[in-house]
Amino acid sequence: MAKQEWVEDSVGLNKRDRWIKQIAYNLILIIVCIAVLYPVIWVVQMALTPNEMAGLGGGFSTDKLDFSNFEYVLCNPDANNNNECRFLFFYQLKNSIIVSAITTLIGVLLACTAAYGFARLNFAGRQMGLQAFLVTQMFPGVVMMIPLYIILGKIGLTDNVYGLVLVYSVSALPFCVWNLKGYFDTIPKELEEAAIVDGASRARIFVTIVLPLARPAIAITALFSFMTAWNEFILAATFMNNEINYTLPVALKQYIGDQSVQYGYFAAGAILVSIPIMALFFALQKHLVGGLTAGSVKG
Repeated sequence: MAKQEWVEDSVGLNKRDRWIKQIAYNLILIIVCIAVLYPVIWVVQMALTPNEMAGLGGGFSTDKLDFSNFEYVLCNPDANNNNECRFLFFYQLKNSIIVSAITTLIGVLLACTAAYGFARLNFAGRQMGLQAFLVTQMFPGVVMMIPLYIILGKIGLTDNVYGLVLVYSVSALPFCVWNLKGYFDTIPKELEEAAIVDGASRARIFVTIVLPLARPAIAITALFSFMTAWNEFILAATFMNNEINYTLPVALKQYIGDQSVQYGYFAAGAILVSIPIMALFFALQKHLVGGLTAGSVKG
Protein backbone atom coordinates (compact mmCIF):
# COMPACT_ATOMS: atom_id res chain seq x y z
CA MET A 1 0.00 0.00 0.00
CA ALA A 2 2.80 2.36 0.94
CA LYS A 3 4.60 1.55 -2.29
CA GLN A 4 1.49 2.39 -4.32
CA GLU A 5 1.14 5.73 -2.53
CA TRP A 6 4.82 6.47 -3.20
CA VAL A 7 4.34 5.73 -6.90
CA GLU A 8 1.26 7.97 -7.05
CA ASP A 9 3.13 10.78 -5.28
CA SER A 10 6.03 10.42 -7.76
CA VAL A 11 3.66 10.58 -10.71
CA GLY A 12 2.02 13.67 -9.24
CA LEU A 13 5.39 15.34 -8.72
CA ASN A 14 6.43 14.52 -12.29
CA LYS A 15 3.21 16.02 -13.66
CA ARG A 16 3.69 19.13 -11.53
CA ASP A 17 7.30 19.48 -12.70
CA ARG A 18 6.21 19.17 -16.31
CA TRP A 19 3.55 21.82 -15.81
CA ILE A 20 6.06 24.17 -14.16
CA LYS A 21 8.55 23.67 -17.00
CA GLN A 22 5.82 24.20 -19.59
CA ILE A 23 4.70 27.43 -17.93
CA ALA A 24 8.31 28.63 -17.70
CA TYR A 25 8.90 27.89 -21.40
CA ASN A 26 5.70 29.71 -22.36
CA LEU A 27 6.65 32.75 -20.30
CA ILE A 28 10.07 32.86 -21.94
CA LEU A 29 8.51 32.58 -25.40
CA ILE A 30 6.03 35.35 -24.60
CA ILE A 31 8.84 37.64 -23.44
CA VAL A 32 10.89 36.89 -26.57
CA CYS A 33 7.87 37.51 -28.83
CA ILE A 34 7.20 40.84 -27.14
CA ALA A 35 10.85 41.87 -27.50
CA VAL A 36 10.84 40.92 -31.19
CA LEU A 37 7.44 42.36 -32.11
CA TYR A 38 7.67 45.63 -30.17
CA PRO A 39 9.97 47.40 -32.70
CA VAL A 40 7.72 46.23 -35.55
CA ILE A 41 4.60 47.53 -33.81
CA TRP A 42 6.42 50.79 -33.08
CA VAL A 43 7.29 51.26 -36.77
CA VAL A 44 3.69 50.48 -37.81
CA GLN A 45 2.43 52.98 -35.24
CA MET A 46 4.71 55.71 -36.60
CA ALA A 47 3.73 54.91 -40.19
CA LEU A 48 0.03 55.31 -39.33
CA THR A 49 0.57 58.59 -37.48
CA PRO A 50 0.77 61.96 -39.29
CA ASN A 51 4.40 62.76 -40.07
CA GLU A 52 4.42 65.86 -37.86
CA MET A 53 3.44 63.77 -34.83
CA ALA A 54 5.17 60.47 -35.62
CA GLY A 55 8.36 61.22 -33.69
CA LEU A 56 6.55 62.49 -30.59
CA GLY A 57 5.59 59.10 -29.20
CA GLY A 58 2.11 58.25 -27.99
CA GLY A 59 0.15 55.04 -27.92
CA PHE A 60 -1.23 53.09 -30.82
CA SER A 61 -4.91 53.77 -31.54
CA THR A 62 -7.06 52.36 -34.33
CA ASP A 63 -9.32 55.42 -34.06
CA LYS A 64 -6.65 57.73 -35.47
CA LEU A 65 -5.19 55.73 -38.36
CA ASP A 66 -3.70 57.98 -41.01
CA PHE A 67 -2.38 56.75 -44.36
CA SER A 68 -0.98 60.09 -45.51
CA ASN A 69 2.59 58.88 -44.97
CA PHE A 70 2.10 56.02 -47.43
CA GLU A 71 0.48 58.39 -49.93
CA TYR A 72 3.42 60.77 -49.66
CA VAL A 73 6.02 58.00 -50.12
CA LEU A 74 4.23 56.56 -53.15
CA CYS A 75 3.54 59.96 -54.68
CA ASN A 76 6.83 61.70 -53.78
CA PRO A 77 5.57 65.21 -54.69
CA ASP A 78 7.87 67.75 -56.32
CA ALA A 79 8.04 70.85 -54.10
CA ASN A 80 9.35 72.91 -57.01
CA ASN A 81 6.45 72.00 -59.31
CA ASN A 82 3.22 72.59 -57.34
CA ASN A 83 3.67 69.31 -55.44
CA GLU A 84 3.03 67.30 -58.58
CA CYS A 85 3.46 63.55 -58.04
CA ARG A 86 6.67 62.17 -59.46
CA PHE A 87 6.02 58.51 -58.50
CA LEU A 88 9.75 58.00 -57.98
CA PHE A 89 9.02 55.14 -55.61
CA PHE A 90 7.85 52.94 -58.47
CA TYR A 91 10.97 53.67 -60.54
CA GLN A 92 13.11 52.85 -57.51
CA LEU A 93 11.06 49.72 -56.86
CA LYS A 94 11.70 48.64 -60.45
CA ASN A 95 15.44 49.24 -59.97
CA SER A 96 15.50 47.15 -56.79
CA ILE A 97 13.58 44.32 -58.44
CA ILE A 98 15.86 44.31 -61.48
CA VAL A 99 19.04 44.39 -59.40
CA SER A 100 17.87 41.77 -56.91
CA ALA A 101 16.34 39.39 -59.46
CA ILE A 102 19.32 39.39 -61.84
CA THR A 103 21.78 39.17 -58.94
CA THR A 104 19.87 36.14 -57.62
CA LEU A 105 19.75 34.48 -61.03
CA ILE A 106 23.46 34.99 -61.74
CA GLY A 107 24.49 34.15 -58.18
CA VAL A 108 22.53 30.89 -58.04
CA LEU A 109 23.61 29.82 -61.54
CA LEU A 110 27.32 30.41 -60.88
CA ALA A 111 27.17 29.08 -57.32
CA CYS A 112 25.43 25.84 -58.34
CA THR A 113 27.97 24.99 -61.02
CA ALA A 114 30.98 26.07 -58.94
CA ALA A 115 29.79 24.31 -55.78
CA TYR A 116 29.10 21.08 -57.67
CA GLY A 117 32.56 21.21 -59.17
CA PHE A 118 34.17 21.70 -55.75
CA ALA A 119 32.03 18.94 -54.20
CA ARG A 120 32.44 16.23 -56.85
CA LEU A 121 35.49 16.92 -59.02
CA ASN A 122 39.11 16.52 -58.06
CA PHE A 123 41.32 19.09 -59.75
CA ALA A 124 44.49 21.02 -59.02
CA GLY A 125 43.90 24.00 -56.73
CA ARG A 126 40.57 22.75 -55.40
CA GLN A 127 41.35 23.34 -51.72
CA MET A 128 43.13 26.59 -52.50
CA GLY A 129 40.07 27.83 -54.37
CA LEU A 130 37.78 27.04 -51.44
CA GLN A 131 40.11 28.79 -49.03
CA ALA A 132 40.30 31.79 -51.34
CA PHE A 133 36.52 32.10 -51.14
CA LEU A 134 36.77 32.15 -47.35
CA VAL A 135 39.51 34.78 -47.39
CA THR A 136 37.33 37.13 -49.41
CA GLN A 137 34.72 37.00 -46.62
CA MET A 138 37.23 38.35 -44.11
CA PHE A 139 37.06 41.84 -45.59
CA PRO A 140 33.95 44.04 -45.51
CA GLY A 141 32.58 45.32 -48.80
CA VAL A 142 33.43 48.90 -47.86
CA VAL A 143 37.14 48.10 -48.21
CA MET A 144 36.60 47.40 -51.92
CA MET A 145 34.39 50.41 -52.53
CA ILE A 146 37.02 52.69 -54.10
CA PRO A 147 38.52 50.02 -56.43
CA LEU A 148 35.03 48.96 -57.47
CA TYR A 149 34.05 52.57 -58.17
CA ILE A 150 37.14 53.03 -60.36
CA ILE A 151 36.48 49.78 -62.25
CA LEU A 152 32.82 50.61 -62.84
CA GLY A 153 33.80 54.10 -63.98
CA LYS A 154 36.21 52.71 -66.57
CA ILE A 155 33.62 50.35 -68.04
CA GLY A 156 30.85 52.97 -67.89
CA LEU A 157 28.62 51.31 -65.31
CA THR A 158 28.51 53.95 -62.57
CA ASP A 159 25.01 55.26 -61.92
CA ASN A 160 23.73 52.11 -63.63
CA VAL A 161 21.71 49.29 -62.11
CA TYR A 162 23.72 46.70 -64.05
CA GLY A 163 26.87 47.92 -62.35
CA LEU A 164 25.23 47.09 -59.02
CA VAL A 165 24.26 43.66 -60.39
CA LEU A 166 27.90 42.96 -61.22
CA VAL A 167 29.12 44.04 -57.78
CA TYR A 168 26.42 42.24 -55.80
CA SER A 169 26.79 39.01 -57.77
CA VAL A 170 30.50 38.85 -57.01
CA SER A 171 30.00 39.82 -53.35
CA ALA A 172 27.40 37.13 -52.63
CA LEU A 173 29.13 34.34 -54.57
CA PRO A 174 31.55 33.00 -51.88
CA PHE A 175 28.82 32.36 -49.30
CA CYS A 176 26.54 30.85 -51.93
CA VAL A 177 29.25 28.48 -53.15
CA TRP A 178 30.12 27.28 -49.65
CA ASN A 179 26.47 26.82 -48.67
CA LEU A 180 25.66 24.79 -51.79
CA LYS A 181 28.90 22.85 -51.66
CA GLY A 182 28.06 21.66 -48.14
CA TYR A 183 24.64 20.52 -49.31
CA PHE A 184 25.99 18.74 -52.39
CA ASP A 185 28.34 16.82 -50.08
CA THR A 186 25.30 15.34 -48.29
CA ILE A 187 23.82 13.91 -51.51
CA PRO A 188 24.87 10.22 -51.83
CA LYS A 189 27.39 9.67 -54.60
CA GLU A 190 25.82 6.27 -55.26
CA LEU A 191 22.90 7.98 -57.02
CA GLU A 192 25.26 9.58 -59.51
CA GLU A 193 27.30 6.41 -59.93
CA ALA A 194 24.14 4.46 -60.76
CA ALA A 195 23.17 7.09 -63.32
CA ILE A 196 26.65 6.90 -64.89
CA VAL A 197 26.27 3.12 -65.20
CA ASP A 198 22.98 3.74 -67.02
CA GLY A 199 24.83 5.96 -69.48
CA ALA A 200 23.88 9.44 -68.17
CA SER A 201 26.35 12.26 -68.76
CA ARG A 202 27.70 14.47 -65.99
CA ALA A 203 25.59 17.39 -67.19
CA ARG A 204 22.40 15.32 -67.23
CA ILE A 205 23.13 13.99 -63.75
CA PHE A 206 23.62 17.54 -62.50
CA VAL A 207 20.37 18.82 -64.02
CA THR A 208 18.03 15.87 -63.44
CA ILE A 209 19.33 14.39 -60.16
CA VAL A 210 21.47 16.81 -58.17
CA LEU A 211 19.55 20.05 -58.66
CA PRO A 212 16.11 18.61 -57.75
CA LEU A 213 17.58 17.08 -54.58
CA ALA A 214 19.26 20.37 -53.69
CA ARG A 215 16.11 22.50 -53.88
CA PRO A 216 16.18 23.48 -50.16
CA ALA A 217 19.76 24.73 -50.41
CA ILE A 218 19.08 26.49 -53.70
CA ALA A 219 16.07 28.21 -52.13
CA ILE A 220 18.05 29.54 -49.16
CA THR A 221 20.89 30.57 -51.46
CA ALA A 222 18.50 32.45 -53.72
CA LEU A 223 16.90 34.13 -50.72
CA PHE A 224 20.30 35.21 -49.38
CA SER A 225 21.33 36.62 -52.75
CA PHE A 226 18.04 38.48 -53.12
CA MET A 227 18.22 39.94 -49.61
CA THR A 228 21.84 41.01 -50.07
CA ALA A 229 20.96 42.96 -53.19
CA TRP A 230 17.63 44.27 -51.87
CA ASN A 231 18.94 45.63 -48.55
CA GLU A 232 22.42 46.86 -49.51
CA PHE A 233 22.84 50.61 -49.01
CA ILE A 234 26.45 51.79 -48.88
CA LEU A 235 27.61 50.68 -52.33
CA ALA A 236 24.32 51.68 -53.97
CA ALA A 237 24.49 55.16 -52.39
CA THR A 238 28.08 55.55 -53.59
CA PHE A 239 27.61 54.33 -57.16
CA MET A 240 24.22 55.98 -57.84
CA ASN A 241 23.96 59.72 -58.42
CA ASN A 242 20.62 60.18 -60.17
CA GLU A 243 17.59 59.84 -57.92
CA ILE A 244 15.63 57.98 -60.58
CA ASN A 245 18.32 55.26 -60.54
CA TYR A 246 18.26 54.80 -56.76
CA THR A 247 17.35 51.50 -55.19
CA LEU A 248 14.81 51.56 -52.36
CA PRO A 249 17.26 51.57 -49.41
CA VAL A 250 18.99 54.63 -50.90
CA ALA A 251 15.61 56.27 -51.51
CA LEU A 252 14.74 55.95 -47.81
CA LYS A 253 17.80 58.02 -46.91
CA GLN A 254 16.11 61.17 -48.22
CA TYR A 255 13.82 61.18 -45.19
CA ILE A 256 16.79 61.49 -42.82
CA GLY A 257 18.28 64.98 -42.84
CA ASP A 258 21.17 66.57 -41.00
CA GLN A 259 18.89 68.45 -38.63
CA SER A 260 15.67 66.41 -38.55
CA VAL A 261 14.15 63.04 -39.35
CA GLN A 262 10.78 62.57 -41.04
CA TYR A 263 9.80 59.58 -38.93
CA GLY A 264 6.37 59.04 -40.47
CA TYR A 265 7.61 58.95 -44.06
CA PHE A 266 10.62 56.85 -43.13
CA ALA A 267 8.48 54.28 -41.26
CA ALA A 268 5.96 54.05 -44.11
CA GLY A 269 8.76 53.60 -46.64
CA ALA A 270 10.44 50.95 -44.46
CA ILE A 271 7.20 48.94 -44.34
CA LEU A 272 6.74 49.13 -48.10
CA VAL A 273 10.35 48.09 -48.69
CA SER A 274 9.98 45.13 -46.31
CA ILE A 275 6.88 43.64 -47.98
CA PRO A 276 8.71 41.77 -50.83
CA ILE A 277 11.20 40.22 -48.38
CA MET A 278 8.41 39.08 -46.06
CA ALA A 279 6.56 37.59 -49.02
CA LEU A 280 9.68 35.65 -50.04
CA PHE A 281 10.14 34.33 -46.50
CA PHE A 282 6.57 33.05 -46.43
CA ALA A 283 6.97 31.49 -49.88
CA LEU A 284 10.27 29.75 -49.06
CA GLN A 285 9.81 29.03 -45.35
CA LYS A 286 9.42 25.27 -45.84
CA HIS A 287 12.89 25.17 -47.43
CA LEU A 288 14.69 27.46 -44.96
CA VAL A 289 15.42 25.02 -42.14
CA GLY A 290 16.50 22.20 -44.46
CA GLY A 291 18.65 24.51 -46.55
CA LEU A 292 20.45 26.05 -43.58
CA THR A 293 21.02 22.89 -41.52
CA ALA A 294 21.78 20.28 -44.17
CA GLY A 295 24.45 22.45 -45.78
CA SER A 296 26.35 22.60 -42.48
CA VAL A 297 26.59 18.81 -41.98
CA LYS A 298 29.69 18.51 -44.13
CA GLY A 299 31.94 21.12 -45.62
